[in-house]
Amino acid sequence: MAKATATPGADASTSTDLRLKFRDTVFTSRTLCIPGTKRTLAVVKASVDVSASDEQAVTFLKSHPELEAQE
Repeated sequence: MAKATATPGADASTSTDLRLKFRDTVFTSRTLCIPGTKRTLAVVKASVDVSASDEQAVTFLKSHPELEAQE
């Protein structure tokens, strides 16, 4: 059976990917739709997290009146 091999540095970017967490102040569970796209974000246990490099999602979440950035 062949072993899967990873390219050097491929795992480094995903393991060090900074995640941003937002708290939903209204719902504990819902699906958020990013306007103008077909993208959705799931709120689970009043929380949603995204990659800090996902500018579209971060901008949407920061501007949403019912979400608060967590530290």
